[in-house]
Amino acid sequence: MIKFKEVSKIYPPNCPALGNIDITINEKEFVSIAGRSGAGKSTLIKLLIREESPSQGQIFWGKQDIGQIHRRDLPLWRRQIGMIFQNFRLLSNKTAYENIAFAMEAGGRIKQDIERDVPQLLRLVNLTERAEHFPDQLSGGEKQRVAIARALAHRPKVLIADEPTGNLDLLHTWEIVRLLIKINELGTIVILATHDREIINGLDKRVITLEKGKVIKDDEQGKYILF
Repeated sequence: MIKFKEVSKIYPPNCPALGNIDITINEKEFVSIAGRSGAGKSTLIKLLIREESPSQGQIFWGKQDIGQIHRRDLPLWRRQIGMIFQNFRLLSNKTAYENIAFAMEAGGRIKQDIERDVPQLLRLVNLTERAEHFPDQLSGGEKQRVAIARALAHRPKVLIADEPTGNLDLLHTWEIVRLLIKINELGTIVILATHDREIINGLDKRVITLEKGKVIKDDEQGKYILF
């Protein structure tokens, strides 16, 4: 489904971030991208969502070279990708329900779809009873679950989680991890970028390890191992 073919990224004047990356991620996979800070995890994600372009190489989404997608078509194409961030990025003046609904409105969804889908998403992330709460009334784990529900609002084929548990305690961290596993089991590709050793070792799923912009390990049931 997703293929990085000999992809490199060099920032001016001569700062390599990724070098000659070859990765294939198949449908319904759960993949952890591991590595120390600065290993290239965030750059890999920016290239995948076409926030930036590779210095060389190609990235394919199915048979589509995403580098060939016209700029005007990017917003529509990006709806196939859900993004979750470390700092939640919720709108402080909107409730949990409204944060999800707003994302759907911005994507052009009609009122009937929103009224049908938002309660379903809240049930999925176990937040039905918190629907009318504002972000400052929610715990860190609850905020991240709202962010996950919002990321799923357009029924993406791929869910990318960029250090989603960095601001959470251990209990809430594993709540989020279990939710990501559930979403993956429902058929969505999940790409988890993290440097959290405990999460990666507890998942027992595929791990791609980056070091200084290079893939140094790619194991089907990997552990967090750096050299």
